[in-house]
Amino acid sequence: MAEEHKARIFTLVYRTYMAAFLLYLVMPLLAAGVFAFNDSLFPTLPWQGFTLDWFFNDSEPKLGMFHDGRLLRGLTNSLYIGVLVSLGSVFVGTWNAFLFERVDFPFKRFLYLVMVVPLVIPGVIIGISILLFASMVADGVWAVLGTSPDWLRPGIPLIVLGQCSFLITITSLIIAARLQQFDISQEEAALNLGATRQRALFTVTLPYLFPAMFSAFVVAFLVSFENFNTTMMLVGSDAPLSITMYDRIAKVGSTPVLNAVSVFLMVASGLLALSSVLVQRKRP
Repeated sequence: MAEEHKARIFTLVYRTYMAAFLLYLVMPLLAAGVFAFNDSLFPTLPWQGFTLDWFFNDSEPKLGMFHDGRLLRGLTNSLYIGVLVSLGSVFVGTWNAFLFERVDFPFKRFLYLVMVVPLVIPGVIIGISILLFASMVADGVWAVLGTSPDWLRPGIPLIVLGQCSFLITITSLIIAARLQQFDISQEEAALNLGATRQRALFTVTLPYLFPAMFSAFVVAFLVSFENFNTTMMLVGSDAPLSITMYDRIAKVGSTPVLNAVSVFLMVASGLLALSSVLVQRKRP
């Protein structure tokens, strides 16, 4: 009976802790969601009534997010950057996965550690390092050729390079984990049946890796979309949404339209993550 009583107490404590922890995580999101629909100029209590103005209204002082040109430009820039970063990271990450899982070469362990290092370096340091290196190269090109490569100056190209520098590591690890589970005999069977190595790769191996590649794309896109530290160091005139929202808060303060943006992003991120889960379930 004593053991059973201890087990019940442990279960109760565990469930209480988990409920408190989940509440701690969810409460800020719920608050953001509630104030996005509050008919007030400020994201605070008291509740003034339900409204969708912070999403769809086309005039001040309650200009909705879908009519706010600056927020929409920031959203467009974030989508553009996120897609480029995700595609590039998945492409390079797939090559890295094959390289480290299928090929033996000198200093393999050392290079693997070098690939993982960006995960433990603060984003601000990565951003500053890339900015300084790119500026140094651009100044050198100017001194030699008398022309300055614009893509090495702060802007979207440099943001893409900066985010890829650490997201490639994440996509490589995700895809490599899937490749480790692949039965190489399937490729060998395809080769024995007359398929070329290229055909075996595209008809056997890559379809098997597709769920991991898609998940890596989703993860890279979400991380890129919300990234602030690295992006802040590399941003130019075309600011992504995270920088645009930060600038809005710094100059104007928090407004319910930013809560509306947060709700939109939470729903979009949830649907994207759900699509990744569904892809994983549909494929063995």
